[in-house]
Amino acid sequence: MTPSARIAAAASLACLAALTSHSALAQNGYPSKPIRVIVPFAAGSTTDIIARAITDKMGQSMGQTLVVDNRGGASGTIGQQAVATAAPDGYTVMIHSSSHTVSPSTFAKLPFDTVGDFAGITPISTLPNALVISPSKNIRTLKDLVAAAKAKPGTINFASAGQGSATHLNAEKFKMAANIDATNIPFKGSADAVTEVLSGRVDYYFSPIAPVIGQIREGHLLALAVGSPKRAAALPDVPTTAEAGVPGSEFNFWIGMMAPAKTPREIVTRLHDEVVKALATPEVKERFLKLGADAWTLQPAQFDAYIKEEIGSNAKLVKAAGLSPQ
Repeated sequence: MTPSARIAAAASLACLAALTSHSALAQNGYPSKPIRVIVPFAAGSTTDIIARAITDKMGQSMGQTLVVDNRGGASGTIGQQAVATAAPDGYTVMIHSSSHTVSPSTFAKLPFDTVGDFAGITPISTLPNALVISPSKNIRTLKDLVAAAKAKPGTINFASAGQGSATHLNAEKFKMAANIDATNIPFKGSADAVTEVLSGRVDYYFSPIAPVIGQIREGHLLALAVGSPKRAAALPDVPTTAEAGVPGSEFNFWIGMMAPAKTPREIVTRLHDEVVKALATPEVKERFLKLGADAWTLQPAQFDAYIKEEIGSNAKLVKAAGLSPQ
């Protein structure tokens, strides 16, 4: 068989497999009942808001309601366990944050396998953190901040929304890449952290964009950089930390959808396609822009590989930050 014939045959097989998969879904009538979407955080959290924005549109397209079930507690592990032990039939999925890849390093023992018990469907969005500082500090660029920290080692501090949070790990990665000595001041959440930075009592904070976009636009806070691999759509003129002179400091905070590990691949593929479709709607795009979120998707196999890789990189980061497993 010639190479062109082999390619043609492979393409025919792929088309047949796709048709068979869609036929199986049609015969099974999936979905024939509401789909439960477990969010491992409280209602009103950023993950919850993203989940509700995307599931509303998915439900309209799929002809069934996607019911958000908030299972907060224990840094997300309660909700994770509920999904890991659920029936792999496509009627229970999880929308979680990148905390999913941090928990293996911050817990001495988990009641599930973070890789083996879940099937990645797709990331949904990335939410860049903005490094914000009070204008009263007279620091106008990221290079100014690094220079100030190096001039007086140990005197600079930063806020975080709790030990081991994305805001904390983002700051720790930046600190290591910039080779500076700075002290973490943990708070119960972003609101308290932002208040202390506004007052000047804490030097800087890698904040989610939504809580600070108003203060940035009004000039009460200065955004020196964003900690993400690429610029944020909500702050297009603000450079990344790498662009601003600190390569290797990028921290990707994401929210994504997963299912129990043995969920049929045709259902995983269907859910992936529905997420992509929902992200393309004007309503979801508008909501994401207000939240400072950027849409981001991967194929299921790529998402699985990404999660596995990030578990390893976060383990190094957690160790470097001196966090002890719970």
